[in-house]
Amino acid sequence: MRGLFKVKQDLICSIREKELQLSKLKEHIDKSVVCSDLYNKVLIEKAVLTKQLEDLQNKSLINRIKHLLPRREKLICDYFKGNN
Repeated sequence: MRGLFKVKQDLICSIREKELQLSKLKEHIDKSVVCSDLYNKVLIEKAVLTKQLEDLQNKSLINRIKHLLPRREKLICDYFKGNN
């Protein structure tokens, strides 16, 4: 159980780092294509980490069983479904 707590804390820390990076990059999105691309990349990375944390926190029996079954390939839109 302690390992699960460590993973959860690491994910939260990584999400906070991504949020900090996004806040710094947001000022420069319009100034450079490179900054805009980097902002989009960090945004996707944050969405992936957030989804991983959400999956980790969801402890229902059905979701545990789902992890044992073969997974379908995730699409990028799958990471943004809950962020409306």
